[in-house]
Amino acid sequence: MAEISDVYFVDGMRTPFGRAGEKGMYWNTRADDLVVKTIIGVMERNPGVPGERIDDVAIAATSQTGDQGLTLGRSAAILAGLPMTVPGFAIDRMCAGAMTSVTTMAGSIGMGMYDIALAGGVEHMGHHPIGSNADPNPRFVAEKMVDPGALNMGVTAERIFDRFPHLTKERSDAFGMRSQHRAQAAYDAGKIQPDLVPVGVKDATGAWGLATEDEGRRPQTTMADLAGLKTPFRPHGRVTAGTSSPLTDGATMSLLAGGRAVKELGLTPKMRLVSFAFAGVQPEIMGIGPIPSTEKALRKAGLKIDDIGLFELNEAFAVQVISLLDHFGIADDDPRVNQWGGAIAVGHPLAASGVRLMIQLAAQFRERPDVRYGLTAMCVGLGQGGSVIWENPYFDGKKKK
Repeated sequence: MAEISDVYFVDGMRTPFGRAGEKGMYWNTRADDLVVKTIIGVMERNPGVPGERIDDVAIAATSQTGDQGLTLGRSAAILAGLPMTVPGFAIDRMCAGAMTSVTTMAGSIGMGMYDIALAGGVEHMGHHPIGSNADPNPRFVAEKMVDPGALNMGVTAERIFDRFPHLTKERSDAFGMRSQHRAQAAYDAGKIQPDLVPVGVKDATGAWGLATEDEGRRPQTTMADLAGLKTPFRPHGRVTAGTSSPLTDGATMSLLAGGRAVKELGLTPKMRLVSFAFAGVQPEIMGIGPIPSTEKALRKAGLKIDDIGLFELNEAFAVQVISLLDHFGIADDDPRVNQWGGAIAVGHPLAASGVRLMIQLAAQFRERPDVRYGLTAMCVGLGQGGSVIWENPYFDGKKKK
């Protein structure tokens, strides 16, 4: 008989993230091949997990067409060489796709239906630009359910500035600059590279190379640089390329397991799932979505925001992150928040990003036994937020000196 189980994040890996478009390093690489690389990487790093023990493979993509179609979880599992007995499926919650892959598999593990699962996401925004194959129902606008601007993420970010005037462009610029500097410092210290799966890439001339680092970083960014950037979403606006996540290609993968499998196979989990929640908000101001989802996740866990010692918040836009920090009384430059930089620096391949947050949090947990709980959270298009609270298995109860 199935038993309720704890759910563990055993491991996670990702491809380096590349700039979307013809000049990006993945222009001649298929999206499903990026997924395959991450599956192989995670399985090779965890040889104690037999392939036939994988109960399911959940892969998210926002644009499920072309090389991101054909039931990605199943097709990628076959291409990665997993046994034919391993099933798989595709999932979509736009930016929170990979996060939803994890929470969906976590639900199955928690109920005792699954023992081990793979969960991740991919987005090749070069091959499938955001919204390129979308056909929004005309009722959204005709019946005034949703403002037309709600379908443009940059416009929704400008509206956060409108609603909260104290969240100034200067604060947003400073946050964007810090993301670049922190990401480069993490690279220089070798924090990011261990969880990256190298990917063979072919350039326009047909020459092969190896992608080993995130492509879009701008570590020399200054406040003066940011102050002079154009505001593409509104004349004299406040959202710029320097305070937005760039268009990005990449894939992520996590290995999840229940307590019984962890014990049986002698696995060493990197995190334990405590709670998760998703919430809806007005699509016109979708960036505030992580606020109610975080409140909900905290409630379910019986925790308060002060119990969270590390935050990995997806930087769709700087103003979106600082709106959450401001709501919870956390300083824009709090060292607990995105201490290795975020999506503004390394990129945001939509449905893949949720697991990137988890990979970075897990790595930070290992370094911080004084921290018990961490949060991964992100906003989602059409007015949603997603939040997952994790517990550090290395927690020793001692305060950091």
